Amino acid sequence: MKNWKQALIFGSLGASAFLLVTGRKPAAGVLAGVGLAALASEYPEHMERLWERAPEYIEKGNQVLSMASTFIERLAEHRVLREGSPYVV
Repeated sequence: MKNWKQALIFGSLGASAFLLVTGRKPAAGVLAGVGLAALASEYPEHMERLWERAPEYIEKGNQVLSMASTFIERLAEHRVLREGSPYVV
């Protein structure tokens, strides 16, 4: 990979992350698209493999979010029970 393409990929993805954190979602999406397009042009076979396995990755992500949601709900229930208890100082 040439240095300019590497700089384009890392620069656009880094700037995208920064813009996402600062709340500028449309600009972050555009820069992420530019970085991913440049990456896909350099490694088309890897991107094809990633695209084929996308449903599996999405399923795993859904499982993680479901577990996190369940954990947060249990924490909230525990907090409500704890606040109503006369024994907690």
